[in-house]
Formats: sequence, C-alpha cells, structure tokens
Amino acid sequence: MVKVILKHGRDESLRRFHPWVFSGAVAQVQGSPAEGDIVGVYSAEGQFLASGHWQIGSIAVRILSFDADPTAPEFWTDSIARALQARIAVGLYADGSGQLPGVARFPEAVAASDQPTNCFRLIHGEGDGLPGLIIDWYDGVCVLQAHSVGMFRAKMQICEALKAVFGERLKAVYDKSSGTAPFKAGLELIDGYLFKAPGFEASETVVLENGRKFLVNWEEGQKTGFFLDQRDNRALVGKYAAGRRVLNLFCYTGGFSIYALTAGAVQVDSVDSSARAMDMVERNIKLNVDEATYTNYCEDAIEFLRKIPEGKYDLMIVDPPAFAKHRGALKNALRAYQRLNAAAIAKVAPGGLVFTFSCSQVVDKITFANTVFSAAAQTGRSVRILDRLCQGADHPVSIYHPEGEYLKGLLLYVE
Repeated sequence: MVKVILKHGRDESLRRFHPWVFSGAVAQVQGSPAEGDIVGVYSAEGQFLASGHWQIGSIAVRILSFDADPTAPEFWTDSIARALQARIAVGLYADGSGQLPGVARFPEAVAASDQPTNCFRLIHGEGDGLPGLIIDWYDGVCVLQAHSVGMFRAKMQICEALKAVFGERLKAVYDKSSGTAPFKAGLELIDGYLFKAPGFEASETVVLENGRKFLVNWEEGQKTGFFLDQRDNRALVGKYAAGRRVLNLFCYTGGFSIYALTAGAVQVDSVDSSARAMDMVERNIKLNVDEATYTNYCEDAIEFLRKIPEGKYDLMIVDPPAFAKHRGALKNALRAYQRLNAAAIAKVAPGGLVFTFSCSQVVDKITFANTVFSAAAQTGRSVRILDRLCQGADHPVSIYHPEGEYLKGLLLYVE
C-alpha cells in the first residue's frame, strides 16, 4: 500500500478522527498512487494513522478507516450493515427478523410505524464513515452517487455488498454518478444499472414517507430522485398547515405541498421553474388527496414571490437550491438569501409562519441565521424564531466532521 507521510505537527486532525487529509499537510508520498487508490496515512514519526482514497485536489485523502483494512473482502458489507443498523435504530427499516450480516438482531417492533416510511438515505458520506458516497433507498431500489474517484471505482464492490446485506429485498442498484463524480478524472460517467433483480424494469416507483405517497424517478429526477433530508421538516409543516393558506416556493415534486394538503390547509400554491417537476407535483397530489384547493405554477419562484400581494399567504416554505456550492460564491449567495428572505417576511400575512432553509454546505447555520436576521430587520416587521431546523436522522453528522451539517433552517413567526 502506498504511504502518505504527513508533515510534523499536521496529524492532530486525524488523531481527532477528522476524515480528510489536506494536500498542504502531506510531506511526501512513497509510491505513485493513481487517483482513487487506497493509501495508508502515517505521521512524520512513522506511526500508522488511517487509510483512505487518494485524490487530486485540496483534499488529498478521504479517510475510510482508522483501524480496519479497506481492501478486506468484508469491508464494504460491514460498513453498509453498520449504516443500516443506525437506520433500524431510528425506525426507518425492518425486515421482519431484523437479522442482517454484521448487524445485531433487532425486534421487528423497533421499526414498526403507524405512519410507514420505506425510503431513506442509507449512506451519507462522512456521516457514515464513507466519504464521497451517497446511497438512497427507495423501497428496494438503491440509488448510488459517487462524489470521488475512489468511490466510483469501488461501485461494483459496493453493489455486491448491498446484495449481501439486503438479499432478496434488493430490487435494483442504479448508479447516478455522472453529475457528481469528478469529470476531469477521465472516468466513463454514464448513469445506469449495476444490478437488477429478475423481472425488475421500473424507472420510477411510489414510495411512502410518514404515510404520504410520492413518485420517485431515479433516472430523470434531481439528485437521486427525491429530497429525503427534509422528511422531518415536511412533517413539521403538516403540523402547522391546517386552516392556513400555504405557498411552497422551489417546490420540486411537492413534498411540503402534500403534507400541507393532507393536514388540512385551505389553499396550497406550489411554484417551481421546472415543468417536469410540476408534472410530478400534480401526480403526487392525485396520489394523496381526492379533493383539495391548490394551484401549481411553473414559474421562477423569486419572481412569483415579488409579484404576489402582501398577506395572501399565512404559511410560506422557502427552500431554494444551493446558492453557494463553493466558498468563492459565498458572498453573492448571502446577498441572494437576504433578498429572498426579506421578500418572504415582507409578504407573509400578519401572524404568519415562514419556513426558510439553506442547503449550501459553505453557509454555516450561524451565518445563515445572521443573514435571515438582516432580512427581517430590512422589513421592519417583528419576527420570532419558533424552531431551528436541520436534516433528518438518516443524514447523520459525524461528531468529528461538523461540516456535514449542511441543511439548516428556521421557523419564523412574523407579526
């Protein structure tokens, strides 16, 4: 195995189990690793610290293990089984017996629910000890996204591990890495199936989330097909939506809208610039409610917000795509968040609620809150924070990698 030797005094973060080695910390490389190779990381004194994927860029090594051998046949199966165990613990999965490779036996009651959910994030990168890997579970279909060369090269091993962990419950494994893997690495980035069970031919399915039905198309939808990280926040919208007039901006396939409608909102308007997304909103509404008062607008959400009259809605969801995908875009992103939130706070009815979010990883929760504070002050209205929101439990944050807390939100009460 290639050895990566760190500079003197640059091993502190690894001793605190942070999963990245930055290129500036590397003193020398003993060998000639190709991007994606597994390398060992050593202190300047020669002590083994960890092993992980070698890559080109500011992050030189993404750590896979501080003790286990990532080249061992059981590594991927054990890693996926541990991640699944965490989902079983929070009630997101049950197989009847609870018996899974490498997983302690759990009673079926652990995952039983009166409001069933059969879709969740199975692997969340650093949060599950597998940096660069995302896997979402949609009632037996696993959708994989590799964000690093190492994970892309390991995709067939990962697929075999999924088959070992889930057995006959696994219907398909779909690789959707063309938009996430490094495009300059010379990889053949073509989305496609790594595995299909006999007779499986679907490209979309209906999943359940807290008893609500949603169509998920993993081949054509954004990300892996659905934004699973907002599950708990969608349920919170449902808690407050009864009797209210709701506006869902940047609605994608209508997750927040469905929760509002099924909770008894008197009017739900959904806005997104994607015609394909708006078609899915309509289909999802039909799956969940027979009669409802709603309107779907295929328009730019920011322009729609600017032109509506003040007080038309008394509950708004403001959930834009990431305005900043890298630190160079942070300044412009914060201005965009401020303008958007100022418009929402200014337009919501007196006594109204605003659910506002940022999924930009480079915008931390304190910076986001300060930006929303500035937006509120700009309107001159009295605003209270009722709740601080984050991603669901199936998007865990390693305590050693706080950067993984990418989704942040506020529930505001506006007088």
